[in-house]
Formats: sequence, structure tokens, C-alpha cells
Amino acid sequence: MNRRALVISLLLALAVAIPARILSQSASRVTSPRQQFGTNIGDDYFLANYTQLEQYWQTLDRESDRLQLVDIGRTEEGRHQWMAVITAPENVAQLDRYRDISRRLSLAQDVDDEQARVLAEEGKAVVWIDGGLHADETLGAQQLIELVYQLTSRSDPETLRILHDTIVLAVQANPDGQELVANWYMREKEPQRRSLDGLPRLYQKYVGHDNNRDFYMSTQAETVNINRVLYRQWFPQIVYDHHQPGPAGTVMFAPPFRGPSNYVFDPLVSFGIDALGAAMQTRFAAENKAGVTLRSGSTYSTWWNGGLRTTAYFHNQIGLLTETIGDPAPIDIPFVAERQRPSPDLPSPIMPQPWHLRQSIEYSMTANRAVLDYAARHREELLFDGYRMGENAIERGRRDTWTSSPRVTSGRVHDPKLRDPRGYILPSDQPDFPTAVKFVDALLKDGVRVERATSSFTVGTRTYPAGSFIVSTAQAFRPHVLDMFEPQDYPTDVRQAGGIPDAPYDNAGWTLAFQMGVKFDRILDAFSGPFEAVTSVKPPPAQVSGPARPAGYLFSHAVNDSFIVLNRLLAAGQDVYWRRDGSMWVRFTPAITPIVERAASELGVEFTGVAAPGPALKVRPVRIGLWDQYGGSVSSGWIRWILERFEFPFERVYVEALDAGDLTRRYDVIILPDDAIPQSRSRRQDGTSIEDLPAEYRGTTGTMTWERTVPQLKRFVDDGGTLVTIGRANAIAERIGAPVADAEVVSGGGAERPLRRDELDVPGSIVRMNVDNTSPLAYGMERQADVVFDNGPLFRVPRCSSGEAECQSARVIARFNATPLRSGFAVGQEILAHTPAAIDVRLARGHVVMFGPDITFRAQSHGTFKLLFNAVFADKAIPSTITPPP
Repeated sequence: MNRRALVISLLLALAVAIPARILSQSASRVTSPRQQFGTNIGDDYFLANYTQLEQYWQTLDRESDRLQLVDIGRTEEGRHQWMAVITAPENVAQLDRYRDISRRLSLAQDVDDEQARVLAEEGKAVVWIDGGLHADETLGAQQLIELVYQLTSRSDPETLRILHDTIVLAVQANPDGQELVANWYMREKEPQRRSLDGLPRLYQKYVGHDNNRDFYMSTQAETVNINRVLYRQWFPQIVYDHHQPGPAGTVMFAPPFRGPSNYVFDPLVSFGIDALGAAMQTRFAAENKAGVTLRSGSTYSTWWNGGLRTTAYFHNQIGLLTETIGDPAPIDIPFVAERQRPSPDLPSPIMPQPWHLRQSIEYSMTANRAVLDYAARHREELLFDGYRMGENAIERGRRDTWTSSPRVTSGRVHDPKLRDPRGYILPSDQPDFPTAVKFVDALLKDGVRVERATSSFTVGTRTYPAGSFIVSTAQAFRPHVLDMFEPQDYPTDVRQAGGIPDAPYDNAGWTLAFQMGVKFDRILDAFSGPFEAVTSVKPPPAQVSGPARPAGYLFSHAVNDSFIVLNRLLAAGQDVYWRRDGSMWVRFTPAITPIVERAASELGVEFTGVAAPGPALKVRPVRIGLWDQYGGSVSSGWIRWILERFEFPFERVYVEALDAGDLTRRYDVIILPDDAIPQSRSRRQDGTSIEDLPAEYRGTTGTMTWERTVPQLKRFVDDGGTLVTIGRANAIAERIGAPVADAEVVSGGGAERPLRRDELDVPGSIVRMNVDNTSPLAYGMERQADVVFDNGPLFRVPRCSSGEAECQSARVIARFNATPLRSGFAVGQEILAHTPAAIDVRLARGHVVMFGPDITFRAQSHGTFKLLFNAVFADKAIPSTITPPP
């Protein structure tokens, strides 16, 4: 070796040795979980709550120069949501630089191949690892505490290499939930008496388990925080989401996933998942950790968009999911015969045996280290592949392309009409532009590039006004753009010839633009115009036109946010009317001026000062009861979130109050969401006695029953109340006398039988309804609307002459279209065709308004919110005539 080479060799050795020595010294000062909590993470009968996690991470932040604690935002209950950024000390000093490299490569903007390779060589692989999103899956948050400790305390060669070549983003995905669940579990002083049963409310303020269904809509605070990090700040190459439980008879499900895969994301995502899955599976085998299944070992696929790990696919990130058994109390792995035979999807079965949470922690650490080791070894490849996927997306958006799907490939593959758009234009003169703005806001929160027209422009034969939004498909996150605008074309997922299709994991179709009722044009050829990029949006201020002191103001019933105005006006004691022409009218008083001006400025609702005489319905304030239950209802939580955002006054009503009767004394309207399904008898709340509950929850217990609750709801309607039933809650309709029957049956041999799945199956898809917007229940709606339908109830109304009372009592408000499927999958949609989807039934002095589809689906289906809002007010509105001023 020559002298120069020897000097270089010594310098390189020092460069490695000095950081390693510094890392080792840093690690020796770190407080262990046992020192912090008095017990090890994963010890039997112990769960750390979020306050303890927060305090521990703050301790590690002070002690370790490998960790930087970042507040990524507040939760729905107001807690700080912390992200622990962990890497080598020399990397901590350059976090801004490495974050910028990750951003530039991910977005593939102003970077060519040569520059991208240089940046990939310089950068560090960014790996997101979370836990606790579903808070009753307690392993996720606990393993996260152990992971952060190990990465800040260990100095073995693998850990040092991981720290040198990666940046780990460790995030508790649901702090509020961890606090609730851990406190509930640890409230018992005697360890053996501790239990996760009987949680009194949802572990996320509004939506509980559906917090992992919000990642393209971004309604919840925690989702907004996470999406900001993933798609607007750090752009990690790998997103690893910990969940539980594992499939029965195993310890864990880990990637690769079963099919189908979505057609729109880059194949490098699929290969990346498979490569990382192989790394995980290989490491489990090397460490003799048996019982890890893959692919068909569970239901998870890569079709759906909306979860924490799945939305990542549409942003060119490798999304990973594991589902692992474990409970703070010891459990047993059960005997499952088919899990005892080795197979390609379960190479190493595990024998039935006792199991402890600490063992699940060790499996989680193996999975984490497999992912981090892969990221460190393939750092440059991951970074460059992220760039390549972004560049591929931009290039595809600049030329004619066709997304291969059953719909496209069933005919001519290169049919010009079926090619992917170059972009989408959302005109600013559409009827409900404020809702279009909310759609754009959801895109921005997911990192999509959106532009706005600074002046009018023309594309083809259409001229668009200033303020219109433009979403080009020539951008790195093109897969997500297509997924939000285009229909999903779910394949027939049949494992065996002639078999029934497997149910999709979550929804088969979800096209957000359809759900929100947004108007847009698909532009198939290249176009340009006077466009500027936007990073945040709000409705443009609207005009308040007409004389200074008009007789009243008209505002549009077609605008969802007009209901915010309506609720503010009613709260102020003002007279508001609904007109048949699709407008609302409020009589002028000096008190309404600030309400009108604020709504025009903040909400973008336009007001026109006119006399507007003629027939109308005078709207009255109503007392709303929203059904909920002990432990919380997800469907009720979504409606609660919606009602709060549109400023409806309401209160939650539990079974105890329903069973007590005399409901019209307290409510004008009761809403029964999809979860409000009566039971044949009352059940105890998971063995928890009322006496053991905190006082605030004792009035929330009980079970909705046919024997006690339903008769009280019938009496409520008979006495003049309005009952709104959604989805499965319509099961009570016949019991309370509604002349509506189940249409999910076929006749034969003098008898009826339920339809089979191979005859009718519409699993979580978007379908189209024809709407009777001459009914007050559909005022402001267009003649057609898209709605989510998930094998919900189908209705039959009686066939009789128009003079019969039974016919007069039931009015169909909406029917499914002749070919209803818009996005997703449907078997037997001809059975669905023309079937009633929404019915208004008059019973005695009250009404039952029945919706078969989920008109409030996960707070995404803004296009059908008005059906609920109208149902709340319509029955109590008074037919009137607006008289002109003297």
C-alpha cells in the first residue's frame, strides 16, 4: 500500500471510529424504561400512558444527541403530538439538509437523473415508524417506546450503521387514545384484575377505529399532523404502521400482501413492498421467530387508498403493515389446525403456547430492525427509486397514457376517449364552490400540487372564470390525483373458478370528487393558462348585493355552507324560509347584517337583497338528538363531527334516555346512524358494572332493544317526532309501522329467500341515485347524486292506487340509477336499479326519513350531506307565504 493510500485508509478508519465512540458515550447516559417507569416495556399487566411516553421522550431528548423531539401539532383533545427524530449526532446537525434532499427527490422537481444520483448518494433514507393509531391495540404504542430507547441506547455495529445511514421518524399516531386506554387499564390497583374491556368511549374523539380511514380526507387533527409530515415535510421512503392482533394461530401478519393491487401507483412500490417483506420474513426465520404469516394469511391488500400505510402507495412510498398478537395480560396462542402445516404463506408455524406481551415486543423489534437494516443497506437505491417514481409520474402526465384496468382493457386498449387526463379543472362558477374548495384543501393536505387561475382562460371550447382550480397530472403524486378524480375499477377477486368474490379490504371504490359532488372537467390534451400555485385555500369572499336595507336576502340552498348560515340565523332568532326554486330567504333586520357579512367574507356564501315574495317553508329551530352508545359509535361520531362543523345544535342521546320515553318533550328529531341496530335483548357492557364506572359514563350504558327501545321510538314518531334512519338502522322501519319491506329477497316456489352474494354484492362502492329535488327533503340537490353504498338495505314500497292511505304515506325521495355503479364493484346491479334509496314515511303525526346508503360516509360524502340537513328541518317547517313589505 502506498503512503497516500495508507493516509486515506487511516482517515476513513478515524471517520468511522470517532462517531462510533461518540455514539457509544452518548448511549451510556440514556435512561432505560425500567429506570423511568419502574418496569420494563412489555412486562405483564403494565401499560404506559401517553403522558408517561411524553415525559420519557423528553428525558431522552435531553440525554441523547441522537434524538430530536418535534411537536407536529395538537390532537383533537388538545395534546401535543410528538415525533422523535432519531439518527446519528452528525446527521442531527444537518436535518434540514437531509429533509430537503428527501423532498427534492420525492417531488422530482428541478432535478435530473445525474443530480438525483448525487443527492441520493448524499442523503439518508427516511423511515417512518408509528404505533398506537388504534389505541386498544396496545402493542403499537408500547413497542414504539422500546424502539426509541433501543435506538438511543445501543452501540452495536448494526445500530450504528442504521443511525448513520437512516433518519427514523417515530410517531405515536393517536396520543389521546393511548392516554384513555392505558389509564383505563391501569385504574385497577391489583394487576390481575386489570382489563381492556369496557372502554367507555371511542379512543379517538370522534371516529375511533376509523382514524385509519381518514388519510385522503384529512378531517381529524391527528391525520392532518401526520399527512403534513409524510407528504409536505419529510417525504419518507418507507412508512411502517404497527397494528394488532395477528391472525389466530399465528404471532404476526407481515408483508408481502395479497392482491389485488391498485392500477395507478408505480410498480416500484409493489416491488419495494415485496423486497422489504422478504427482508422481514428472512430475519424472523434467522432469529427462529416462528408464526409469521404473509399474503393470504390475512385479508390485507394494496388496493385501497385511505389508511396510513395505504395512502403512502399513492405518494410513491413503500407502505408496510404488521398485525401482531399481544395483550398486557398473558394469553395463549390457540390451536388452529390449518396453521400447523407449513405453507408458502406460513413457512414456519408456531405451536400453541402461553404468550406474553414482552414476546410481542421482541417480534416488533425484529420487524423494526429488519426494515431499518434494509433501509440502511439500500439507502441510495430507496432515495433514487423515490425520485424515479416521481419522474415516471410526471412524464406519464405529460403524454397520452392509459391506465390498464378491466374497464379500459375490455375494449380497445388505446381508445383515445379512455386515456388518462392531462389535468382537471374545477370551475369557480359551479353551484357549490365552497365545497369544491374543501376538496382542494384535502388534496393540498396530501401534498398534491394545485394551481388557481388568476384570470379567465379557455381550454378547448370552454372558457373558465378566474379563481378556477387546476390540478395537473404531470406531478410526482399523480397516482393520488388520479385516485381522487377517477373511478376505481375493482377486479373480480375470485380465488377459485366459479367461487364467490373475496370481499375487498375496506372499500372497492371511493372517488372523492364523486363523493363530494364536485364539478370538474377531465382535460385530455395539454393545456396552459394564467395559473399560480396555491399552498392553502379558502373560499373567495362573496358579494352581498342589493339595496342597503332590503326586505330580505336570498342565498343558495345548493351550497352546503348555507346551513351554517341558516343555523346562525336561527340561533339569533331570525325568520328564515326555504323557497321551491332552490334558495333560502331571510327577512331583513339590523341584527342579521353582521351574520350575513361574516358568512359572505368567511364562507363564500353569496347574498342578494330582494323582496322574494311567494310560497315558502318557514324553517324553525329544532331539537336534535343523535343516538350514541356506551363505548362510542363510529358512525355516530362521524355525524357528530359533521353536525359540529355545520353548527347544528344537538345532544347525544343514549339508550337509558330512549327507554325512558316521553321523547317529544326533549327532541324534535332523532338521528339513528348505521350502528344503531336493536338487539334481541340487553347486554351488559363487557362485564363492567355501572357502579364501577366513572359518574360521567353511568348514563350512557344500556343496549338498544326491540322490546323496550323500539316501542318508545314508535311512540316518538306517533307523537309528532321525526326519526332519521341511515343504513342498517332501517331495520326498525317495519317494526314501527312503516309501509316499507326488504327488497333483498327473491320469490320462488311460493316463498321468499334472501339474495345470495353471487346475486347481489356491492361492497363499499359509489353508486348513482336519481333524486326528486321537488321534495323539501332534497331541496338544493341536483337531479342525480353519487353516494356510498356498502351492501346496505334495499327498500320496497307498496304497489297500490294513489288514493290508498298507505301509498300516500310513503314518498320516494331517491332511487338508484338504471346503471348505478360509478366507482368500485357490483354484482347484480340490475337488482339495485330503480330501487328506492331514500323514503319519507308519514306515520300518525310524525315522519320516518329512511336512507339506505350512507349519506354521511366518513364525513367524505359532502354531495349528500344536504339530505341529512334537510331531513332535520323539513318536517317542522311551516308552509308560509313570504309577503312583500308594505
